[in-house]
Amino acid sequence: MKKSFTLLAVFLIASLLLGACAQATEAPTEVPTEAPTEAPTEEPTEAPTEEVVEPAGKLVVWADDTRAPILDTLKEDFLAQTGVELEVVLKSALRDDFQLYAPVGEGPDILFGIPHDQVATMVANGLIASVDLGNKAQDFVQSALDACIYDGVLYCMPYATENLAFFYNTELVEEPPATWDDVVTIGEALKEEEKVDYIMSVTGTTYDLYPLFTAFGGYIFGKDANGNWNDQDLGVDSPGMIAAVEWLVGNVEKGNLPTDWDWANNHALFETGKTPFIMAGPWALDRIRESGIPYAITNFPAGPAGEGYPFSGVQTILINAQSENKLLAETFLIDYVATEEIMTALYEKGQRPSAYLPVLEKLDDPDLLAFGEAGRNATPMPAIPAMGSVWTSWDSAVVLARDGKMTPEEALKDAGEKIRNLIANPLYGMVNVPGSYQSQVGCDGDWLPECAATAMAKGEDGKWHSGPFELKAGDYEVKVALDGSWTVNYGSDGKQDGPNYTFTLESDGTVEFIYDEDTHMLEIVIE
Repeated sequence: MKKSFTLLAVFLIASLLLGACAQATEAPTEVPTEAPTEAPTEEPTEAPTEEVVEPAGKLVVWADDTRAPILDTLKEDFLAQTGVELEVVLKSALRDDFQLYAPVGEGPDILFGIPHDQVATMVANGLIASVDLGNKAQDFVQSALDACIYDGVLYCMPYATENLAFFYNTELVEEPPATWDDVVTIGEALKEEEKVDYIMSVTGTTYDLYPLFTAFGGYIFGKDANGNWNDQDLGVDSPGMIAAVEWLVGNVEKGNLPTDWDWANNHALFETGKTPFIMAGPWALDRIRESGIPYAITNFPAGPAGEGYPFSGVQTILINAQSENKLLAETFLIDYVATEEIMTALYEKGQRPSAYLPVLEKLDDPDLLAFGEAGRNATPMPAIPAMGSVWTSWDSAVVLARDGKMTPEEALKDAGEKIRNLIANPLYGMVNVPGSYQSQVGCDGDWLPECAATAMAKGEDGKWHSGPFELKAGDYEVKVALDGSWTVNYGSDGKQDGPNYTFTLESDGTVEFIYDEDTHMLEIVIE
């Protein structure tokens, strides 16, 4: 009512003023016959202020640039429902930053977007809390949940899966090969007709070839009676793995396979019609589609041990073991993230099959459905710390065999021995700067590569740091040593087994060490 009467009064006053102005020339034809029945009410002298409600707390989530914008959409609703502010922090080096800040209580409550095979090391280091999904667990793909289990405990919530599948050029191949022998037969016939250069593209040496290795009976780790990965059962030098590498080497020698197994180069071979087959993941779909090459996606060929199967990867969400908001973090995951709306947004953005059944069941992309079929027997990447000991030696063995430097059996047996030695070493992964200064900074003596007091930590810059250490004036020598031993060490100019670095303190002072793992160079900062 107040607004209506105010407008009416303004209208009447304006009319009277106009009438007064016109009175000198013309009498008004009509004047108002009655005044308003109610005087306009007074406007308030001061606008009411809105009450500002302070959040009762804050839940911090770290995510990458793909997922962060999706999580940002939950802020308003989360605050309204819980009274807690949701802070989404964009991070490009999720795992490295988390491992640096979480131990000192400066990490997030939730870490979003970590591959499941990196979780085990974080669990072993006490960085990750267990997760209780309650009844919500039944809404997830069981194999994806299994990938999040370590020593019988669930440590993450999955949201997407991925695995390799087998692509073939439908213009060159009418029916996909059922066996690896068929791959050779079909490929060699196409080569003979000069329609292709090679029988297949090869995009890597380990993960990318795992469906071939498993078809021949190869494996990386076995499992114990309880279904847990067994790091004492290493299969990198198993008969099946050796047989698969022999197949590869034989076809390289015959010119059936390229000698360069670069990922991009071999994708280009398939995408330009120079090879009829390739094993690839959903991350390569865009480039294959854009190439215009006619293709179809199918299951992997069988070998002596049956149909090959790939590794599967699971994208996960973790809760910080140091978080003071663990129950609230679980609530956020269960009630806000594990919803059809958010899980659909994550699927559409990442283009990976969802680990959330209500979304997966509605999947209509034929390519992603084919990936799901190709990965139906996939094995999750072993989520155990020992997996980190495998990659370098496994890759080297396959390359040495491919290039004719060693036989497949020699190369893989040598790799197996190295990997077993690494697994047995509890200091695997340590980066240290042993030298003549160590007895001054808490070590039992000098030149001890296993001393925890001088172990380095990886910084935000991607380099390894230790110190600053308080030292007395004098001349000193140091080297970089890996894995708590002298087996792998780097000296001056980053040379392996090279001469010691030397430095001098003219007076008592501090020294800090910075190691670049790419160049193996050590920087010594003296103050």
